[in-house]
Amino acid sequence: MTARQLVVHHDKALMAQAAAARLITRIVDAQSARGTASVVLTGGRNGNALLAALAASPARDAVDWRRLDLWWGDERFLPEGDAERNVTQAREALLDRVPVDPSRVHAMPASDGEWGGDADAAAAAYAAELAAAARPENHAAVPSFDVLMLGVGPDTHVASLFPELPGVRETERTVVGVHGAPKPPPTRISLTLPAIRSAREVWLLAAGEDKAKAAAIALSGAGEIQAPAAGAYGRSRTLWLLDAAAASRLPRDLYPPA
Repeated sequence: MTARQLVVHHDKALMAQAAAARLITRIVDAQSARGTASVVLTGGRNGNALLAALAASPARDAVDWRRLDLWWGDERFLPEGDAERNVTQAREALLDRVPVDPSRVHAMPASDGEWGGDADAAAAAYAAELAAAARPENHAAVPSFDVLMLGVGPDTHVASLFPELPGVRETERTVVGVHGAPKPPPTRISLTLPAIRSAREVWLLAAGEDKAKAAAIALSGAGEIQAPAAGAYGRSRTLWLLDAAAASRLPRDLYPPA
């Protein structure tokens, strides 16, 4: 398990802008080293704010968008084009504004797609797509993502891994169907902790007073079953990006002065 690094920004707007700049740099570095890069996107207000900030950044053109693979950490199991789907929101915030290669945008299945309303079959199909993209040097049946981003929920959930539910206990599968989620919609698809931990870097995003308790719990040594965010970490780096409100309950010695 890598040591956690914390970066605390003055407010959520600055956090989104700084995180977008950080992501551009990481993608460019990966593309310079290997020709391609692989990123796992997250939804929610903080994930979408980051994507919007990236779209507005003058530095976005430093990225070779056609050599970037995009995946998702989770998805609401709703019909294609539904406004609540993470991929729909990502397209509106960023993807429709940059020249991505459609074949490298790996959206999770929709509920009106090939697998119909069977979220478990859809999850298995996404796991197969991830496995097909993995290489022998990767550390799991998924690619070694350069950056995997996760929003932290007020209850400490990440992706669609909620406290105490079966998905957070999964140790073998890389993708699972989620049923009875406490946050609507109740049916979802999610990467599991083993898949998340295969990433080179895991970034956890938390902004707002409603995330302060979750951040404090996850960073205080809580167990991953009760606090899934505590179990999310990368192979080489685990980075928590917070605003001052989300960091307000943390001991001050956890992060350096701004």
